[in-house]
Order: sequence, then C-alpha cells, then structure tokens
Amino acid sequence: MTTPDVTAWPTPTDPSALRRRPGGFTAESVRHDFPILHRPVNGHPLIWLDNAATTQKPRQVIEALTAYYGTANSNIHRGAHTMAREATEAYEAGRAAVADFLGAPSPDGVVFVRGTTEAVNLVAQSWGRANLGPGDDILVPVLEHHSDIVPWQMVAKETRARLVPVPLTADGEIDQDAYADLLSSRTRLVAISHASNVLGTVPPVKEMTALAHRYGAKVLVDGAQAVAHFPVDVQDLNADFYAFSGHKLFAPTGIGVLYTKPDLLAGMAPWQGGGNMIESVDFGRTTFAAAPHKMEAGTGHISGVIGLLAALNWLTSLDREAVAAYEERLLSCARDALATVPGLQLIGSASDRIAVLTFTLAGQDPASVADWLDRDGIAVRAGHHCAQPALAHYGLESAARASLALYNTSDEVDQLVASLRRLQQSA
Repeated sequence: MTTPDVTAWPTPTDPSALRRRPGGFTAESVRHDFPILHRPVNGHPLIWLDNAATTQKPRQVIEALTAYYGTANSNIHRGAHTMAREATEAYEAGRAAVADFLGAPSPDGVVFVRGTTEAVNLVAQSWGRANLGPGDDILVPVLEHHSDIVPWQMVAKETRARLVPVPLTADGEIDQDAYADLLSSRTRLVAISHASNVLGTVPPVKEMTALAHRYGAKVLVDGAQAVAHFPVDVQDLNADFYAFSGHKLFAPTGIGVLYTKPDLLAGMAPWQGGGNMIESVDFGRTTFAAAPHKMEAGTGHISGVIGLLAALNWLTSLDREAVAAYEERLLSCARDALATVPGLQLIGSASDRIAVLTFTLAGQDPASVADWLDRDGIAVRAGHHCAQPALAHYGLESAARASLALYNTSDEVDQLVASLRRLQQSA
C-alpha cells in the first residue's frame, strides 16, 4: 500500500480534485476501492445493504487516515512547527472542500461537528434558545429522523415554543397542502430532511424553503441521507442551515458538517466554550474568534476532517449524474424484484426517492428477517430506524430496511430476494 504525502493532498482549487475517472462510472469499478466488500460473513461474500446506517470506506480514505497518523499527527491552529502547519492546512483544506461540495459561497459558513445530530443540537441551542419564545411554531414533518425531532422538543419546552408535526400522505410524501396551511407568522423554523432514512422520500426542499421564507421562517435541512446520492447546492436550495454526517458519505465516523449562511452564523452565540474558539480570555470577559471557529471549541476531529476530505475527493472524481442514474435503475429493479417475494410489503411509494427499501414480511418479525439474511452474509437493518412517527403513520413499530449505495449491484439484489424467498419457504 502506497502512503500518500499529506502535504500534497489536493485542495478544491487543484483541478486534480475534480478530475473525472477515465471510462465513466460502473459499480464494479468502484467496488475495487472498498476492501471490506471483499470479506466473507458467515461463509458468504459480504452484501452490505445497510448504507442508510453507515457507508463503507474506500481505500483512499483509509490510506489518508494512515498517512495523517503516520506522518503528520499534530494539533492544529495553535502550533508554529512544521507538522502543526501541515495538519492545519489539511484541516482547512477539508473545510474548503466541504464548501465546494455543497456549493456554499465561502468556507466561513462551514462548522465541523460530530455528525448531523450534533449539528441540529447546535442550531437548537445556539440559534433556537435566542430566537424562539412563547407562541412560536417549529414545523417538523412526521417523516423526520429522531435527531431532527428530539432537539426541537427539548428547546421548545425550554422556550415555551410549540412543535408542530406536518402530516404525510399515504405514499409517504410530506402533505404539501397541510404544510402550506400550517405555515403562519408564528412559524420561526422549519426542519426537514432532504431524503428520508426510512421511506427514501425526497421532499421538494427548495419549494418548501421558499414558502417558509415568505413567512420569515428559517429552514434547517437534514442532508444526512442525501449527500451520498445526489449533488447538493445550498445556495440553490437557499437553506439557512444544512447538516450532514461523514460516515454516511464514505468518510469516517465522528465527523460531520453544519453549513450556516455566513451572516446568520456570525450572529449566533457559541454553544460550547473552551480552547480554539477564542481570541482572548481573562476573568472579566472572553472575546470569541470569528465564525466558524467560534463554534468549534476544543480539539476537533482532525483525522475525521482529513478522512472527509479524502472521501469528497474520491466521490467528486466520479460522474455524480451517472451515479444517481445508476442508483435510480438499481432501485427500480430492486422494487420489482422484492414485489415477487410472497408476503413482502414495501413501505412508502413516493415518486421522488433515494434507494431505501423498507419492508415487512408476513409472518416474520423484522429482527428475525435480518438475522436470517445475516446467515447468508446480507446486512440489512431492522427496528424503528430512529423514525418512530414515520413508521407509526403506517401502523408499524418496526420494519426491515435494505438501503443501497453506488457499490451495490443487481446480483446482490437477486441474492437478497432469493434469501427472502427461502425464508418464506422455510416457514
């Protein structure tokens, strides 16, 4: 394995960072980049269909982490020595790469956090506590992940604001008529996912944001499930806040991003105090650093940012439009194939969706389905998927979920279907 030179990692201003791979995109070609996809599980080749929980990591990310810890491990921003400069440059290159990836106007709006959950909590505690009060409404669709519900419940209780659920239609889309009716001059924030982790639904976020802005409301978009599947442009969406997690984007765990419009971020107070986020401290007062650094107290997840940079460079080397088209075809094939399994019921049928397939199987507990598939080396998720209100909309407490990524294949889908058929035949 060749160890890359950390001082030569490409930045967003380097054309090599955006160079397309020769020959176009194929799932078979990118699978070679993922060592874990070639390991056996229970005597079978691994079939990883739990991508909505976390994606696997390409060797380029693994090698970048090894190179950092092997050749440039140092804290950032405060050191004058060579390795501190190298680590700082790589860290800030990661921030610039995220801004470029999201179409943000500047890296100054990019805050590094542990993940989407921490990003939402940051907004709730920093922006929410300062801007919400009695009589204010926070609109949250029933579609949302718990991490986009619970923080707003907590801050609503503290500020005496009101959390207002936006209902779903029968096919798992946000009811746009209900949404329009619920918006009012009392609405201060709308929190919506760019893609659902349990139904795959992709709401019309741009249109919903524009409507919310007419009432003076801010909009937070949970992009955790979106960024790995299709390009995102925060300026086009006009989102006030946009959050995602690195581990769902082929990057390490424990690193995530909160994008905030720079003028909005500049007016937000820090939600944590400590080192790295200050200009000066005495016992009379503290002067905070400028955004985004004032939101990053303490030593950040430096290796996580470097891994995220490597993941973004890897992903942007692919033809994203070709990737999205491939995943759309794979999803269509998977839906058709799963429909042939006796007793299988797919949940949600939104017209615009990512490759998430949540289902129940007649006579089978979802956990038992997952256990059976695991015996064949097939990894799926079972449970409430941190989206209990969305499942309750269908009268369910739990379900099984197969979620696809760009390295999955039609052959893997066929093996999933064959295993489910054997389960039904064995009952």
